[in-house]
Amino acid sequence: MMRGFVGLFPLWAILLAVAAYVWPQPFAELKNSIVPLLALVMFCMGMTLTWRDFMHVLKQPAIVFMNAIIQFGCMPLFAWLIALVLQLPPAIMVGMVLVGASAGGTASNVICYMAQGNVALSVLMTMVSTLCAVVLMPLLTWLYLNTVVTVPVADMLRSILTVVLLPVLAGTLINSLLHSRLRKVETLFPLLSTLAIIVIIAIIVGLNQPHLGNVALPAIIAVILHNSLGLATGYWVVRLLKYDESTARTVAIEVGMQNSGLSVALAVQYFSGLAALPGALFSIWHNLSGSLLAFYWRRTSDQK
Repeated sequence: MMRGFVGLFPLWAILLAVAAYVWPQPFAELKNSIVPLLALVMFCMGMTLTWRDFMHVLKQPAIVFMNAIIQFGCMPLFAWLIALVLQLPPAIMVGMVLVGASAGGTASNVICYMAQGNVALSVLMTMVSTLCAVVLMPLLTWLYLNTVVTVPVADMLRSILTVVLLPVLAGTLINSLLHSRLRKVETLFPLLSTLAIIVIIAIIVGLNQPHLGNVALPAIIAVILHNSLGLATGYWVVRLLKYDESTARTVAIEVGMQNSGLSVALAVQYFSGLAALPGALFSIWHNLSGSLLAFYWRRTSDQK
């Protein structure tokens, strides 16, 4: 039942986003809840890991770090170029780059399972990109945006340490020590993550309700292009390097699905509510596109 609820993430996100658009004030008043909600998401991610997972990276470092190179090398660049080509407002450009500089999305592991990818490898890639993002996200944001806005690199680094790294490590420690006792409730953590991200999306819609008529369509187009480029690049780079189909699907999903909740939290905290809009839209779209792509891949695998 819980897996079914999580699998319908785009539907619940759209429904609550519509509610936030119609009744924006109650959701906008929850602005200060965004950071704690994101910390909850990252803690739940940690609760799916153990210290052994960190050691497994050493067994297949090449593909894991290749994924990180593609992710942090291509996705911020794609976001910046799309914003330039579409002539997006500065705030939306900020949001696009923040999404591009984020780590792999926490839902990527579920989508990878649906697509018959390598789930264990997906978990490792998400974990490594999350750790890399602690340093790379502030630096890449500064690199692409320092001529557009003031980027508080040191403050962003402290926030990511507090909101991402510490909750992930805390969850990993608890799960490592109490793994056998937590098996009965392990499905609860993806559910909590899903609920938290859905609420974050609704808060951003509530905050931006007056501006959505002017910027929603260009931002949606930008998000779709960004996600599509990430999926295609991740897949075809790996295939051209002669890796197998399962690995290519895994990297495609990891590159194309971003931790957009983190971009939302940083946008609201250091830039503006409007800068958080691309992250909120990306949260909905990448789960929808990932699910559709996973369905297509699973169907083509079953027909072989």
